[in-house]
Amino acid sequence: MREHFGSRFGFIMAAAGAAVGLGNIWGFPTQAASNGGGAFLVAYLMLVLVLAFPMLVMEVAIGRYGQANPVDSVRKLGRSRGQKAMASLVGYAGMLVPSLVLSFYAIVAGWLLAFLAAAVTRMLGWEAATGWLQGFGLSRNIVWTLVFYLLTILVVQAGVRKGIERWSARLMPALFVLFLVLFAYILTQNGAMEGLRHYLVPDFSKVLEPGLLISAMGQAFFSLTIGGCSMLMYGSYLSKQESIPGTAFQVTLIDTGVAFLAGLVILPAMFVAMNNGVTIFAEDGSLLSSDTLVFTVLPALFDTMGPVGLVMALVFFVLMGIAALTSSISMLEVPVSYTTERFKASRPLVTWLLGGGLALFSVVICLNFGALFGFVIRLSTQNLQPLVGLGFCLLGGWLWGRAKLFEELVQGSPELASSLFWRIWPWYVRLVCPLLVLLVIGASW
Repeated sequence: MREHFGSRFGFIMAAAGAAVGLGNIWGFPTQAASNGGGAFLVAYLMLVLVLAFPMLVMEVAIGRYGQANPVDSVRKLGRSRGQKAMASLVGYAGMLVPSLVLSFYAIVAGWLLAFLAAAVTRMLGWEAATGWLQGFGLSRNIVWTLVFYLLTILVVQAGVRKGIERWSARLMPALFVLFLVLFAYILTQNGAMEGLRHYLVPDFSKVLEPGLLISAMGQAFFSLTIGGCSMLMYGSYLSKQESIPGTAFQVTLIDTGVAFLAGLVILPAMFVAMNNGVTIFAEDGSLLSSDTLVFTVLPALFDTMGPVGLVMALVFFVLMGIAALTSSISMLEVPVSYTTERFKASRPLVTWLLGGGLALFSVVICLNFGALFGFVIRLSTQNLQPLVGLGFCLLGGWLWGRAKLFEELVQGSPELASSLFWRIWPWYVRLVCPLLVLLVIGASW
């Protein structure tokens, strides 16, 4: 019998955890700082509603209808053998996305865990260990990448309710609490209010700039992991009694809320760091790279805070680690679910085998970092993921059929039949969303 989430809260926390990751806490504030602060925030919020949310509803609906792994779920949308084969290709491409993303994501998450451990060793006065943990050496990168895989595997092998739902329901509330603690402390520092104004007071003349809109559209798309199969996968574990548009909207709100909170923390922290003499912007006025922001600028800021800075560093990297883990468990769940269902294999065995295989691939990336790291990122997030998202949109909007789509959505939402949402949404995801995704693809290739 197929496992399901035990509650709506469990699904929302797990799906929000899949969406909330380093893209929200690392990518969004960096994009905002690079694109006019408040102007980027306005454009991002608008595009989450007009692009990401409608496509999220479709992806969750396909998953719940299929009640299976991504390949078998999209295959059920086709009527003829040819249609089923075409849908399967989209499903297989979709399964490849989270596996490739996890292979580089685990390396970055390993860096975060190393800095988290460094915050502890610094408190204990272990300078040699602290130097190794912050040194970006090959041995450190491999060790902490494997530690992160171990944490991910331990959660996924326990299953949907006992593993994914249980830990998501604990980690996501902890994420919010830690964010609020950091925000409250940063606001007491000199320079924070200037950063807050930069973030919250938009220059409306910049909101409609083409470059800013494309950046905001891409961030909105990737923030909710559209085309990453995680949402389709979690949708297949969703009860038929739950409202798909309602739960998808709640997931969208939480994901957007975390990105907004990240901006509230990171942008004021940047201006506090500038006030303390830390270099944030290059000579030409552009923002230093995002890895510098997280791994150089913020630790430098914490260093200027004295003993309190050690605690703030610990809190910050715990927060980053939680965000990374809630996303990674959804990525590993995609190939695990496919393999366990297709081959009727033991979940723990499959989880260890697939997790171990991906861990070895990540080690290969570490050993060939210059050649492979950027290539895998571009292949998965810029090339494959938007194409898969477009595929889900077209399969659900055109191949599935309006009647069957309505039948699936109205389960758990009987009021949908007479709603404005149902009159607009099916045509919107058929026509408008594909055009917006094509703009994202055109900008990223």
